[in-house]
Amino acid sequence: MQRPRYIPIPDTSLKARCLGWLLATLIKLYALTWRIRVLNEAGLSKDTPGAVIWAFWHNRIFSMPVLHSRCLKQIRPTAVLASPSKDGAILAAVVARFGLQSVRGSSNKRAAQALVECRRRLLAGCDLCITPDGPRGPCYQIAPGVIHLARVAKCPVMPVRVEASRKWRLKSWDRLQIPKPFARVTITLLPFERFDDGELTDGMAALTQRLQPKD
Repeated sequence: MQRPRYIPIPDTSLKARCLGWLLATLIKLYALTWRIRVLNEAGLSKDTPGAVIWAFWHNRIFSMPVLHSRCLKQIRPTAVLASPSKDGAILAAVVARFGLQSVRGSSNKRAAQALVECRRRLLAGCDLCITPDGPRGPCYQIAPGVIHLARVAKCPVMPVRVEASRKWRLKSWDRLQIPKPFARVTITLLPFERFDDGELTDGMAALTQRLQPKD
């Protein structure tokens, strides 16, 4: 019997789900103090045909579930690529509370199976959020996976910039950014980019330039 090309990771443990519920609740309450502004330069809407790959830096990940929950939850089904590690299980449990699905895999583990599942989700019309410099960096350095996925799924990439007027930076590898209370958080959905042909390195350079942070 032929093995399935994608073997889902078992459901997250009760401990991970409880911790995910707690963290999601705290994030939702904390984010009520933010002043969020969305600049939809891509023109993304429920009528946008086909699926879209969202690309944003790993250190901006804290704000993204809040954006989806407040502005896009009822517009487009969206999944997040999460690591198959224990930390990834907690992340999957957190984003589930914001109405986001999860695909478990990374460039380091389950890469081939995750690519198959990501392509399947995209072809089914589900948007996909990817941090192209994750899961371990280097920070602001794009790995080729996002360009390769855009080609095999024939989907556009939407670069997403997230800027906060005031923020903390954690001492993690990506210097994770957490907007401070009452900060103004500006999320810019940049126009779609297609990478159907051309050199892989050229596509990576172009996406890096589009995502270039202001700080």
